[in-house]
Amino acid sequence: MCTVTFLPRGSGYALGMNRDEKLSRATGLPPALRSINACNVICPSEPAGGTWIATSERGITFALINWYSVAANAGKDATSRGEIVLAVAGAAGSESASDILEASRLRNVNPFRLIGVFPRAREIVEWRWDLKQLRRMSHAWRAQIWISSGSNEAEAQRVRSRVFERALHEPSFGTLEWLRRLHYSHTPRRSALSICMHRADAATVSYTEVSVTGHGARMLYSKGPPCIASDRDSLSLPR
Repeated sequence: MCTVTFLPRGSGYALGMNRDEKLSRATGLPPALRSINACNVICPSEPAGGTWIATSERGITFALINWYSVAANAGKDATSRGEIVLAVAGAAGSESASDILEASRLRNVNPFRLIGVFPRAREIVEWRWDLKQLRRMSHAWRAQIWISSGSNEAEAQRVRSRVFERALHEPSFGTLEWLRRLHYSHTPRRSALSICMHRADAATVSYTEVSVTGHGARMLYSKGPPCIASDRDSLSLPR
């Protein structure tokens, strides 16, 4: 359960991600610096070590959302999807990321959608894994949104996409403030369908914001529902 928004900005971009989880799940850890394949990477993490989003010193970001529309699952011995982002986080480009994914043992990984943003090539790539095949899709270098929901994915995609489309016409479009307002949104009402998601047993548990320029990358992390979160952790990397 997540919402990811991509926003091109000048020579770089911004990306916002709401992470939606069961309230019983362990709290994630704020961004930290890692070295993956000799590449510096910043990412938050699960207590067990995996992650849902990572940005490298190359300005490349990977974000993973669960693909609930695919009913199949890998069973009790499934490998955590959080390992997928770590596997590709140090990739130099989309082709090397594809090579890593193709070589991975995905049969034990539940369905996912992995979004990769490559600023040097102005390329957005999405990899979709449905337990049968890995598909690669390309997206235009323009504002985009990706949505997943374990409650009613089709309806969540419809409602949140409509909110996103309307927001594209706001005067503040293109700013970080616009991106934050979108991810803090309860439109049309505070519920399982709103971008800032609330259910009795689950909610948006964190907001991660990536801002990449020609000089560096910055990751901002807020723990808890973004509509009420006040504490923010920030970490930067030079490019």
